[in-house]
Amino acid sequence: MADSKSNKFKSILASGSFHSILSAVLCAVLGILVGFIILLIINAEHAPKAISVILKNFMYYRNVGKRWYYLGQTLVKAVPLILCGIGVLFAYKSGLFNIGIAGQYCVGIGITLWSALYWHLPWILCIILAVVAAAAWAALAGLLKALCNVNEVIAGIMLNWIGLYLVNILMQNENVMNVGKSETFSIAATSPRSLLPTCGLGKFFHDNEYVSIAIPITIIVAVVIYIVLTKTVLGYELRATGLNKHAAKYAGMKDKQNIILTMIISGAIAGLGASLYYLTDIQPWKTSSVVPGMGFNGIAVAFLGALNPIGVIFAGFFIQHITQGGSFIDTKYFNPQIADLISSIIIYCCAFMFLLKTFIAKHLDKNSAELKKLR
Repeated sequence: MADSKSNKFKSILASGSFHSILSAVLCAVLGILVGFIILLIINAEHAPKAISVILKNFMYYRNVGKRWYYLGQTLVKAVPLILCGIGVLFAYKSGLFNIGIAGQYCVGIGITLWSALYWHLPWILCIILAVVAAAAWAALAGLLKALCNVNEVIAGIMLNWIGLYLVNILMQNENVMNVGKSETFSIAATSPRSLLPTCGLGKFFHDNEYVSIAIPITIIVAVVIYIVLTKTVLGYELRATGLNKHAAKYAGMKDKQNIILTMIISGAIAGLGASLYYLTDIQPWKTSSVVPGMGFNGIAVAFLGALNPIGVIFAGFFIQHITQGGSFIDTKYFNPQIADLISSIIIYCCAFMFLLKTFIAKHLDKNSAELKKLR
């Protein structure tokens, strides 16, 4: 019995999933530690309280109602981050680095708000149009990669900026945007039927009006993508094409078609994230000269989630938890953007995840071999 438990424990330690989870946790801990050191340098006396507040987020409040309300806020804002992460993950699993996810997310925002504020369409049509538009935008990079062998990273970066400026131009309409403030009108005031239905979910979060069906939809999408990638023929073909498109082609798989399809699905997920977020009316679109950071942060969330759709849910929530927590720190001593800095450090650490994973695997294998010798 003891031997079977020991063997199970060893198999867990030797598994790639355990190595991925441990390396992700180390990245998070390292980011928080570096952030705390920075807080100490700025103001050593108040640094412990500041890092505590950031990590607590909604638990900062003693009032239970407020805790639930701000938990709802964190969940709502985590939705687009999670879906952008899943979009990046899907492309990466298929051998493509979709850095253009930010532009596809941006296009999704533009079509969502135009459909709601200009055409006053129901929420379901707003979502469909946003998903189709973002998928079409991603398909451009896929076509360039498949037909012209243009690197998807270069194509994605160029399309990010084109998408941003097109959305800025599209939003410059007096029916959509308050031109004086350079921000779009409230959907609730302009087109209430375009808002996502809450289905009573807001009541569980102290009547938070922004909590909607976006949260369960996000979880469903993550589960579906996991099943598609691991349990279906399509997922196998896409992963095979990603590993070696020449071998996949030799095996009878349509490599070019798979590349385009991968980008379409990846972009569609990003567009879904944009529509699910902006149709809550939690914030307007403001004319910007910078591509939305949500897309780029999705890259880090994908890796922090160990390139697993279920892991991305937790990684996206964690990053948003840290970011949201920064709004509660005492501004007399620290800038609230210190939380963004900590998130950025965690994101930067994600670049070393594969190195950490390799180191952990080697270290555990070495210890296991030494224990066997001792026995």
